[in-house]
Amino acid sequence: MQRPGRLQAAKNLVLNGIDALVICGGDGSLTGADTFRKEWQGLLKELVEQKELMSEQVEPFKHLNIVGLVGSIDNDMSLTDATIGAYSSLSRICQNVDYIDATAFSHSRAFVIEVMGRHCGWLALMAGVSTGADFVFIPEKPPGEDWQQEMCSIISKHRKLGKRKTTVIVAEGAHDMHLNKISPTEVKDLLSGKLGLDTRITTLGHVQRGGNACAYDRMLSTLQGVEAVEAVLDAKPDTPSPIISIIENKICRKPLMQAVQLTHNVAKAIESKDFDGAMNLRDAEFAEYYKAYMTTTATDQQNMRLPEKKRMRIAMIHVGAPAGGMNAATRAAVAYCLTRGHTPVAIHNGFPGLCRHHDDEPLGSVREIKWLDADGWVNKGGSEIGTNRGLPSEDFDKTAYCFERYKFDALFLVGGFEAFTAMNELRRNRDKYPAFRIPMVLLPATISNNVPGTEYSIGSDTCLNALIEYCDAIKQSASASRRRVFVVETQGGRSGYIATLAALSIGAFAVYTPEEGISIKMLARDIDLLRESFAKDKGQSRAGKLILRNEHASETYTTELIANMIREEAKGRFESRFAVPGHVQQGGTPSPMDRVRAVRLAVKCIQDIEERIGISGEELTKDPMSASVIGIRGARVVFSPMATLEEVETHWKERRPKDEFWLGLKGVVDVLSGRPTTMLN
Repeated sequence: MQRPGRLQAAKNLVLNGIDALVICGGDGSLTGADTFRKEWQGLLKELVEQKELMSEQVEPFKHLNIVGLVGSIDNDMSLTDATIGAYSSLSRICQNVDYIDATAFSHSRAFVIEVMGRHCGWLALMAGVSTGADFVFIPEKPPGEDWQQEMCSIISKHRKLGKRKTTVIVAEGAHDMHLNKISPTEVKDLLSGKLGLDTRITTLGHVQRGGNACAYDRMLSTLQGVEAVEAVLDAKPDTPSPIISIIENKICRKPLMQAVQLTHNVAKAIESKDFDGAMNLRDAEFAEYYKAYMTTTATDQQNMRLPEKKRMRIAMIHVGAPAGGMNAATRAAVAYCLTRGHTPVAIHNGFPGLCRHHDDEPLGSVREIKWLDADGWVNKGGSEIGTNRGLPSEDFDKTAYCFERYKFDALFLVGGFEAFTAMNELRRNRDKYPAFRIPMVLLPATISNNVPGTEYSIGSDTCLNALIEYCDAIKQSASASRRRVFVVETQGGRSGYIATLAALSIGAFAVYTPEEGISIKMLARDIDLLRESFAKDKGQSRAGKLILRNEHASETYTTELIANMIREEAKGRFESRFAVPGHVQQGGTPSPMDRVRAVRLAVKCIQDIEERIGISGEELTKDPMSASVIGIRGARVVFSPMATLEEVETHWKERRPKDEFWLGLKGVVDVLSGRPTTMLN
């Protein structure tokens, strides 16, 4: 926008009584907004001099506050882990690659897939991690001088191991070490000519910008929008313009121009061939994903293997209900173990499978996993090795016997509160059973997100996406019928996380959780509010409404009963229905968020186990970190000692953490729906 345009914009803001702007866009929009703020007083002065405005009119508008929200599918802004729209775009990419996989596998073809990203390889890298691509090309980290041979070598090894399909992801800004563009056509010609593979090119193009927003983007944009308003209210004339960012799981404010400058510095570093500098300018999460991808994709890399005496037999087990991302986590752990020389051993069907079927013929429940066995698990839901809620305490003697018989050197658990309970039982019985004196680490995976030690569990994002898709369809029905309320029952155990985050993402009228419970006064007040709301609705605004109720919010006030109460009290003014999505919420194909975080966290878990190589059983018993839970807490990924979690942070009766980070979000749901609550007071 030129200065005459900025003058007109300033005039319009003053005439409409606006003294603050929340800008949602990329680095260009945000830079322009900050420039507009810096020129603000000069623009007002010029408008007065030109007699476009009177001095009395501009007096209340001496200062303009700017807050930025970053909207970009490339996720190319520095000082934030995610930008609005990025994960929705990644969802489109993964969905299309998953579709292509079927053709690639059936015809044993290779596919070269071009995705967006001129200066940022986030989409290409995350797509590679999410779909198990054989090779990726990103601008920040181009392949070596002899990249043609490097790529062909990796793909040839994968094919020799028995892999029937090949996928190469190319960012549109991909280039070699000398900044020469690497095109999909060039890659296709290599795969066809040098390896003799039947190869196709697919350019996804603007498909990546379309479709419904995923659960994460809805949650992110809503919470960042709320924080943006708070930032505007907190701002003073000398406060630098901020952007609202997210680091791991924490919404925070960062200096706008610093973020823009760092973003530009990445492009400058690439132009000057300082690729290490470009990687360092990206957030730490980006570098970790790149390392995790390279490690789990490599096969037969002798330089990455540990000495023979440091190699371990690492048992892997799923415990509890299935959750999206369990298989992706196990696949990543298996690939990392094989790259490092360890032996990954799958325990099929949980602890009951271990105790009852470990020596079945011809195939027992304890099996070593080969690379090809796990490679196709990356986009599969459920649990490929089987999972159930059985615990070691059902037969401690047989569990310990199996640990000794199969020479487990470490245990990697993936699961929810049952897995947490299982590790608690194993740790507490180390004195009696020496076989349990091995490193143990738990990767939380449950749709309920109720495992102490973390704010995020693998599978919860897949659940939210399935639930939100269901609610969108229900809301469409409610809106089409106009005066209709749907009460939707959600899963989540005795934690209201899923219900609350879904309510935040779909704009629910109210959410009922186990933490708050349901009372007759609460229902009476909500019915009164519904009457008022429907009385005010007119024309196109006369839409339906949704209420979300966690399955354990109340033993008395069931989902059906609440719907019937609303219908009875409505006296014909509006209708009420109830809906129970049930196990649909466990999801089908895991979401990209669950896939990428599963890979990153699984690799970290095995690396944590490696730190205890060579430590005796007695020493491990004294080490509180020898039994730990990996988790995301605030802006950090941390390992928490099991002993501390079970003694201090766990509400055992309610099967959830004592302090749940998301409780304050329920107040946000109420504010946005106009529903007054005691929590707000």
